[in-house]
Parts: sequence; structure tokens; C-alpha cells
Amino acid sequence: MSVASKGNSVKVHYTGRLTDGTVFDSSANRDPLGFTLGDGNMIKGFDAAVYGMEIGQEKSITIPCLEAYGEKREDMMLEIPKEQVPPHINPEIGMELSLQNQAGQPVPVKVAHIDDEKIILDANHPLAGQDLIFDITLVEIG
Repeated sequence: MSVASKGNSVKVHYTGRLTDGTVFDSSANRDPLGFTLGDGNMIKGFDAAVYGMEIGQEKSITIPCLEAYGEKREDMMLEIPKEQVPPHINPEIGMELSLQNQAGQPVPVKVAHIDDEKIILDANHPLAGQDLIFDITLVEIG
């Protein structure tokens, strides 16, 4: 039986959970996730977990944050003077907004703090700083 190796196109079903059991994503009730092993499009720990799996094999893995979305970074916290907030936006803690980077691409941010002079936007990935648990089933090797 063949095993998944670098360069293979694979399809997996998965459920991703936080360490407290909260499910943050799942392929249940939809098509399996397809990707190429080793092409850098998956988080490092997820990609590594699929190596060596056989079709039909199930695996549960814990991926430390450094092999997932990394630690929360202080340099990703953006302080914006309140007078620079567009008048049509009434920021609230937890509100999700979108900025544009220098290349004009959207960057999702979340309002983390508001005071009289400034708001602080968190541009970290929402799962940064979290260890992640994935239940993975390999369904196809292409």
C-alpha cells in the first residue's frame, strides 16, 4: 500500500480543535481538503503529520503553536490615533476590520483596545499563540 510522501497530491478529512476542545474548523459535511505535501501551503505541523500516512488511516496530532501560526507578535499590534478612524466606523472591542497593506492586499485585523486617543488593532492570525489539535483521515493520494 502506498504512503503519502513529499510532492504527492493528497486529500484529507480533518477536524481542528483548540486545547479546550473548541472546534475551529472541520471538513465534515464538505469535500475533503486537497493539497500537495511539502509545497508550503499548509501549516508545518499539519503537513508533517500527513507524511507516511496510508489511505484510510486516521491520526490525532497536537501541533505546537510554533509549528502552526506562531506566537502572538507584539509588532502585529497596530496603534491608530482615533482621529484617523474613518467617521463611518464605530469601533468596538472584538470588531473585525480590514486594512490594506502596501501592496493593496487586504489584511484582517481585530479591535483589541480603545481609549480616548487611540485604538489598537491586532493583525495576528486568530489562531496565533494557540496549540492546535487535528484529527486527520487520509482519503486519497494522487
